[in-house]
Formats: sequence, structure tokens, C-alpha cells
Amino acid sequence: MKNLILLAVQGAGKGTLAKALCKKYGYVHISTGDILRQRASVDDELGTQIKNLIDKGILVPDDLILKTIEDKIQESECRNGYILDGFPRNLEQAKKYDEMIKRLNLDEGIVIHLTLPEDLLLKRITGRRICSSCGLIYNIYSDQMNSKQDGICDECGSSLYQRADDNEESMKNRIDTYFKVTVPIIDYYKNKGILYEVDSTDSNNALISVESILGFLGDHID
Repeated sequence: MKNLILLAVQGAGKGTLAKALCKKYGYVHISTGDILRQRASVDDELGTQIKNLIDKGILVPDDLILKTIEDKIQESECRNGYILDGFPRNLEQAKKYDEMIKRLNLDEGIVIHLTLPEDLLLKRITGRRICSSCGLIYNIYSDQMNSKQDGICDECGSSLYQRADDNEESMKNRIDTYFKVTVPIIDYYKNKGILYEVDSTDSNNALISVESILGFLGDHID
């Protein structure tokens, strides 16, 4: 299967799409934040470097992120396809990643850019509620995702809370920042001819669209 890079602003549905693809086709979901934390737990030179930076609240530099990505995609579980989520975060990372996969003789895969209207994006974020105990996520603006009892988790009965930054002002700032950083990456992959835009208004339709793209490219999935 072709390796995938998912590009999307927070709340556009990257996690939902990645989870569905992994469950259905056996992709490995590589979240930059997750693998950095995982790598920081390894007692070696690279792990110690990353742990020290994370503990101090310092952003992990590109060279360490790239090294962590390189180690991960060479693991046997990634041979049948992986999904990069949260990487690349800037144009320089995208170019360095291209150099990496050429050196490793890997297929460059394709890039999926998830899009949806800003008003819906705002509802997804400002309406999000999280269980204080089990972490299950709800949304007060969605009939399918809202809890049966207001403010109470359906699974464990604990209270739900809203993250402090899940508000309209904060979200608009995040959207502005995302596009300032990501537009050059989108243009870069578009010029390479490997970027596909997918409307993620409906998560099921987004999955079907990605499956259609992979099928069109001759990536046989059952």
C-alpha cells in the first residue's frame, strides 16, 4: 500500500481517518507527538536528548524529529504502509523527508489534505467535550457524538469538561497559524503531483474518497 501523509488543521478529522484506515487495511499510524514521547522513554543517546527537550518544554529540533521518523518507518510493522500525522510541519521537513525516503529506496506515497468549512471546524472544536476519567470525546453539536446525559460520560458516568483552548478565538488563531505554515507545504506537494484534497465534512465519505484515490492509483486494497 502507498504510504500516506495527512495534512489538516486540528479538528478536520485526521485522527478519525487514520484510525479507520489502520483498522481496515493494517496501516501503521505514526503520530509525531506519540513517537517522540515513545522514543524519549528509550534509554539511549537519542532518547535522552529528546526526553531532556520535552521535559524542559523546548521544541524538538528538525534533525531529531527526522531521525526518529527514519528509525520508525524502517521497523518491520511499517513495511505494509504507514500514515504520517503531524509531519512534516514545515517546508524544510518536507524536503528532508523526500531526501530520506530516496536514500532508503521507499515510495514517496501520496499526501491527503483534509478540508472542511470553517464554521463546521469551529463547531467540532468549540463543541468538543472530554471525559475526565476515560478520555472519551463527545461533541455537543453532533447528535451522533453528544452524550445521552448532559455533561456526563455514557461509558463511565464521569463528568465531561471542555479544554481551555477549545474556544472560538483560540481556534481562529490556530487556523491562521496552520495556514501560514502549511500553505508552502501544500504547494510543494501539489507541484510534485502527489497531493489530493479530500472534503472531511463527513468522516465516512472522507474514507471512501481516500479509498477511491488509492484504487485509482492502482494501490490494490481489499
